Amino acid sequence: MKVIKSLIVITVTLLTAAIIYIYAGIYPMGADVPHNKLSYWLLETLREQSVASAAKDISVPALDAPDLLLAGGADYNDMCAACHLKPGKEQSDMSIGLYPKPPNLSQQVTVNDDATQNSRRQFWIIKHGIKASGMPAWGPTHDDERIWAMVAFLQKLPELTPEQYQILTARGESDASSHH
Repeated sequence: MKVIKSLIVITVTLLTAAIIYIYAGIYPMGADVPHNKLSYWLLETLREQSVASAAKDISVPALDAPDLLLAGGADYNDMCAACHLKPGKEQSDMSIGLYPKPPNLSQQVTVNDDATQNSRRQFWIIKHGIKASGMPAWGPTHDDERIWAMVAFLQKLPELTPEQYQILTARGESDASSHH
C-alpha cells in the first residue's frame, strides 16, 4: 500500500511539474531554435513510426510512365522546390528558415533500402502532410493520380542535372490553368 501511495504522489508531482512547465511558456517554440535532443528524438521517432505504420498497406502503382514524370515534375517545381530544392541548389530562403530542415529531395533521400516502402512513405507524406513541420497536406486539393505523379518524379529527381530538371518541370500556359 505504501508503494502505491508513493507512485501516486510521484505521478501527481510529475504531472503538476509538466503542467507548470507547459503553462509557463518557457519552451522555445521559434523555428530558429532547435529542439533539445530528447524532444528531437521523440518527435522524429513519433513521425517516422507513424508514417511507416500509416503507409504500410498503400498499393504502389507503376511509376515509370513518362507522362507521370512530366506531370509530377511541373507540380514539384510549383509546390515543392522552394523547400525541398532543385538539382544544383543547396538552400533557399524557405529551406533556411524552416525547422526541422526539410530534406533536399534533389539528393538521394531514403529511409530504408525498400524502394516500395519509400514510395509508400512519399505518397503518404505528400497526401497527408506532417503536423507542425511546414509540410502541407496536398490530399485535399490533389487526387491520388496527381500525387503518384509527384512520387514518380521524386524517384528520378536525384539523377537529374539542373538542365534536365528545367526541361522536365516546364509547364505551358494551358497546363498551368488546368492544374490549379
